[in-house]
Amino acid sequence: MAAAAALAAADPPPAMPQAAGAGRPTARRDFYWLRSFLAGGIAGCCAKTTIAPLDRVKVLLQAHNHHYKHLGVFSTLRAVPQKEGYLGLYKGNGAMMIRIFPYGAIQFMAFEHYKTLITTKLGVSGHVHRLMAGSMAGMTAVICTYPLDMVRVRLAFQVKGEHTYTGIIHAFKTIYAKEGGFLGFYRGLMPTILGMAPYAGVSFFTFGTLKSVGLSHAPTLLGRPSSDNPNVLVLKTHINLFCGGVAGAIAQTISYPFDVTRRRMQLGASLPEFEKCLTMRDTMKYVYGHHGIRKGLYRGLSLNYIRCIPSQAVAFTTYELMKQFFHLN
Repeated sequence: MAAAAALAAADPPPAMPQAAGAGRPTARRDFYWLRSFLAGGIAGCCAKTTIAPLDRVKVLLQAHNHHYKHLGVFSTLRAVPQKEGYLGLYKGNGAMMIRIFPYGAIQFMAFEHYKTLITTKLGVSGHVHRLMAGSMAGMTAVICTYPLDMVRVRLAFQVKGEHTYTGIIHAFKTIYAKEGGFLGFYRGLMPTILGMAPYAGVSFFTFGTLKSVGLSHAPTLLGRPSSDNPNVLVLKTHINLFCGGVAGAIAQTISYPFDVTRRRMQLGASLPEFEKCLTMRDTMKYVYGHHGIRKGLYRGLSLNYIRCIPSQAVAFTTYELMKQFFHLN
């Protein structure tokens, strides 16, 4: 999520100028959202694939999988290939790819729409509109793609030799048949929304603020002209990495307890304490009571910090290449 939120945090590039009678610029302008969809989707998929092993370990640690609950982050990274092979580090990544492509596109488009709406209808501008629009865009993207995230988590939690689901389609059919139909795909939605509001909002706000302040005060030191449009100033790659990392770290710290709660509720009957974690309040109470704050509500947070740097590196590098390839600047 950090990659997608940070990618969408940047202000949209200006529209390509149209010469009188020229058809190609019109086509570029008409298909702007489609090209943005592809650019954000490709960047998100590349970033998530890069950190897929860390995502798998995070799910295992957050929900205290009995095979790995006594291990830490790095020991789990070593233990998973030994028990499940190296492909075990990428379990659930197929479902993640299906989810992250529309997630990034929806979040990006919703952010631009909400930002314009808030500015024009409510008269809110400056950095505050980024915070508000980012929170709303994040919640919109989560609601639209939540069933895919539910299935991805179920697949990632499985251990070799103890498979409940044989694949994405089977997971969808099983959850629908055994867990209350369509509503079964939205277990844990409330803590997700409550966590996404500050997470996406802070991500948009922090990244957008750092970017605008940096380009305003030190444009030559921190920025460079875009290769497909010299009139557009963009952050240098290593500065993008820094800004995205800071935004992701702050947002994760604030919203992480909601993320832990969401994961446990999503796993549902896969956990032995399923009946004690039916609501968000009960789940948080159970985790805090049995594991405390550091080993419960914030278990695996160090892994999220480790994920920020490679995730942002791949996401921003790929996105910048895609923006130039699709002439989005």
